[in-house]
Amino acid sequence: MTPRFVTRSLPLFLLFTGLSFSQTEPAGPSHDSTDVTKGWWGTLAHGYRVPALNPVRLTNSARLNDLVRDGKLYLSLQDAFALALENNLDIQLERYVPLFADTDLLRAKSGDFLRGIPTSVREGPAGVGGPQVAQTPDATGTLTGGAAPTLNSLTGTGTETDVSIIGSIPLSTGPAVPNLDPTIVASGSWNHESVPQNSTFLSNLLSLNSNTTTGSLGIQKGFLTGGTASLSWNNTYQRINDPLYSLNPATYSNLNLTVTQPLLRGFGWHVNGRYIQIAKNNKHVSDLVFQQQVIGTIYAVSRLYWDLVSLNEDVQVREEAVASAKRLLEDSKASLSEGTMASIDVTRAQAEVARRERDRIVAQTLVRQQSAVLLDFLTRTTLSSGLENVQVIPTDHVKIPDHEDVGTLDDLVAQAFKNRPELAQAQFQLQNSRISLKGSRNAVLPQLDLVASVQNNALAGDPNSFTTSSLGSVTGSPVNPYFVGSYSEAQRQIFHRDFPDYGAGLSLNIPLGNRAARADVARDQLQVRQQEIRLRQLQKEVRLQVLNALIALQQARETYAAAEKERIYEQQSVEAESERLGVGASTNYQVIQYQRDLTSARSAEVSALSSYVEAKAALQRAVGTTLQENQVMLDEARTGIVQHPAAPPASN
Repeated sequence: MTPRFVTRSLPLFLLFTGLSFSQTEPAGPSHDSTDVTKGWWGTLAHGYRVPALNPVRLTNSARLNDLVRDGKLYLSLQDAFALALENNLDIQLERYVPLFADTDLLRAKSGDFLRGIPTSVREGPAGVGGPQVAQTPDATGTLTGGAAPTLNSLTGTGTETDVSIIGSIPLSTGPAVPNLDPTIVASGSWNHESVPQNSTFLSNLLSLNSNTTTGSLGIQKGFLTGGTASLSWNNTYQRINDPLYSLNPATYSNLNLTVTQPLLRGFGWHVNGRYIQIAKNNKHVSDLVFQQQVIGTIYAVSRLYWDLVSLNEDVQVREEAVASAKRLLEDSKASLSEGTMASIDVTRAQAEVARRERDRIVAQTLVRQQSAVLLDFLTRTTLSSGLENVQVIPTDHVKIPDHEDVGTLDDLVAQAFKNRPELAQAQFQLQNSRISLKGSRNAVLPQLDLVASVQNNALAGDPNSFTTSSLGSVTGSPVNPYFVGSYSEAQRQIFHRDFPDYGAGLSLNIPLGNRAARADVARDQLQVRQQEIRLRQLQKEVRLQVLNALIALQQARETYAAAEKERIYEQQSVEAESERLGVGASTNYQVIQYQRDLTSARSAEVSALSSYVEAKAALQRAVGTTLQENQVMLDEARTGIVQHPAAPPASN
């Protein structure tokens, strides 16, 4: 290969392949991310390496140990959020979704089909709920009945649902996208032939023997215009015992460039770059899916945390009820010894103590169960890894502001339309459907291709030294000195374009009926219409959710105010009835009934307080301000590294 060939072919090679030494931007920060988006251009060998993913970390963050003291986890709400961002497996699972989107974008840039990205989001566990007002446990040991029904803050029904969207499915209608990655094609061969001769010209030649060596090197590439180009450099070196050849051995070379460009079907950047546009949209969708998961997880942590707070407070209510029942029992025993009370009253008081101790045990069991659910949600390891006996002690308490200023319904709905990631996902899905429709519309057109080719030919060799004197009367032809030379002479002829071929033509393909293409474009139009309707459905659902969440918050606030009044009045009733019992104007049975009512009122007040804070969290979720209101940084969620240190454990 001559230096002239190298200097002339290298710029052509770089231009043809579109070689670029700039690296693709890496994926978003994540301790589990890996750069799977590097192209082949960094180093040629890099394109054949299997991307390496960091191993999954299944151990808990150091923050968990910092918060544990004497087998108890002293937990503020902000520390609970931090533990969720660092350890929650639902968030960990969604960290891979943007990486899926990166791989799809890489496929799209090569001209290949998309494989789609997952868009499902997991809701947090329900937990055991807040305190129950009634004092009768069911078969599972849970206190049931007696509590006023609470309107679900998201749906207005008894079951919680979430807005979901149609998954990001791969779209493959329309003309096929050419392979946008350059492909190097090389081949080489050596062949020996021996052909028996039956010719009067070469009567004394038994066989025609030849040794042929061929080699070719080429590169092929597609472009976003829809066109494809191939550049090939072909060489043949042949030695043959035929005296009729002027040159023997001889070298045949050519350099061929062929370009095919669609003019109708498959033409244009918008058609052939549609997968890249969809992949870029899906990259945004993957970020929104991750944000939606973080919002759902933070909401679940808040709900589980405040349920645990209220259950702990309910245990205190039950313990106070046990203490008051024991005081009544002691008073009844004293009255019995004085002869002012019957023994049945003492028996009734003893039964009440046992009943309230049973209620306390059930309430304590609910605390243990809720603590286990919350701890499991905030850790990577199983609770059998030394965490099964750790008790979660919440350090925050609910405070209801004197005035609730949440804004008007229209303002809240406007915020929800702006902030809710589900709606943004639906918008991107609608864009993707419209982009896909462009491809299917283009596929309806006839296929008209422009084909152009340019080829430079060359021939060089040595004069045929094979003599014909012994083969009859045939004599060799005179050799044109222009072709006498080595391999470099053949390459000189190519790059001087001594023997050029060139031509152009049109190829037309008109499918009659074109039913498959028409069916695809009709289907894609229907899908666009469905996406438009689905978007409107989501907007209606979001508005309804905001309305119901606002109503639930108002209900929770008013319910708490009523429960607080009820508790005050029941307290006054117990005190009054106890005074009447002291002067013999009442019975211990009546006092027991009033004490039960007071216990139920206290439990209802605790439950109403829990319902209020959960309704407020649900309104934040419905409006899409969960992360802002709770000071949760999305970048910290992506990395799983929360900057603020753990709060020091509270003292007993």
